[in-house]
Amino acid sequence: MNAPAHNLNKLFPTNVAGLDHRQLYRFPWSTSDNVISWLEPTAKCNLACEGCYRENVDSHKSLKEVREDLDVFNRYRTFDGVSIAGGDPLLHPNICDIVKMVVADGHKPILNTNGLALTEPLLRQLKDAGVTGFTFHIDSKQGRPGWKNKTEIQLNQLRLQIAELVHSVGGLSCAFNATIYEDTLKYVPDLLKFGEDHIDKIDVMVFILFRAAVTEGNFEFVRNGKQVDGGEVVYSVDKATARLDMQAPEVVAKIRERFPDFQPSAYLGGTEKPDSFKWLFTGRFGFPGKVMGYTGPKFMEMVQTAHHLFTGKYLAYAPKATLEAGRSAMLLAPLDKGIRATAGRWLSHVLRNPLDIRKKLHFQAVMMIQPIDVLPDGRANMCDGCPDVTVHEGQMVWSCRLEEYRKYGGLVQCVPKGAGSCAAHQKAP
Repeated sequence: MNAPAHNLNKLFPTNVAGLDHRQLYRFPWSTSDNVISWLEPTAKCNLACEGCYRENVDSHKSLKEVREDLDVFNRYRTFDGVSIAGGDPLLHPNICDIVKMVVADGHKPILNTNGLALTEPLLRQLKDAGVTGFTFHIDSKQGRPGWKNKTEIQLNQLRLQIAELVHSVGGLSCAFNATIYEDTLKYVPDLLKFGEDHIDKIDVMVFILFRAAVTEGNFEFVRNGKQVDGGEVVYSVDKATARLDMQAPEVVAKIRERFPDFQPSAYLGGTEKPDSFKWLFTGRFGFPGKVMGYTGPKFMEMVQTAHHLFTGKYLAYAPKATLEAGRSAMLLAPLDKGIRATAGRWLSHVLRNPLDIRKKLHFQAVMMIQPIDVLPDGRANMCDGCPDVTVHEGQMVWSCRLEEYRKYGGLVQCVPKGAGSCAAHQKAP
């Protein structure tokens, strides 16, 4: 229920910027066998981000309730890591205990936070508890104290401060994500260059395309055959004032205006439109300030397959030491064309700069996430095999649509206006 009606094929063909889903590795993740699960121990947050899809409530789950949520994941899902989100998880009074619970279950805890409450003492406590890494959400629509009205480029100063803090304790993964809006799309190449310049401290860059439910748009909202007020969910807007239909290939095209060789290697398709790029992944190797090359689809397939073969799980977050061992990945050059090209550039570089052969060759992931798209007939094109499922009343549900379960008891269906009575559309997509 989060976008106006458009024919996505006509709006933005999926092979734009040279992308063809058949030439990329399709992540094999499913509901029962995935890379992560999404745990929300709190609904409380200390910021009000424009693109947030969660209602801000001063409420924490007890450790007993957290345990029950983890038990649901363990019952239904094989997974490698747990994204601990919310709200902001750093506000939970027992966040270190929650991290320990995840570790005790044999999973990697990753904290998804805006970082506002992070201090060095808390960071060290979390590391001692067993946290694997952090994903920090920072963008220009947050209204962050001390950083209001700053551009994405200016916010790189804050990102670097946080990255250096995480780097100072050692051994932890550091990722940054940002919601991308129509007016901030132009900054994506600058954010990518920032990630390149600090590839030794930043392991992942994520761009999430803005979506919202338009209550005065082309659809009416239906639950169990009855019309409901879509304006009751936090991710609704009365009228679209910005584009809600940006596609991942469009972001790739913007990046290639500055970095022509930028090349994704893997993706997740959609539930209703299999050739859509709901999660679009790029892996790159380099030194700070210099990218040597990009992985190909075969490299990603080998990594995911090998990890699943030896551990029974698909890989979520590689250890920091592995991300710094990019030279070892060059051994796979005969099997992957992206690695072959990267190895060639790296060898050429060290021949010209022999001392650089001792430098660590870092791996960095770049991810684009394209949330729910509503097709012209009202069907919701979700992420097929989405990692970000959470728990509601003992069942796993899409975290991005959790508020619909809370408000209406289940998912809301979009019905094109003028398509007939609501009763004719009782079956959800």
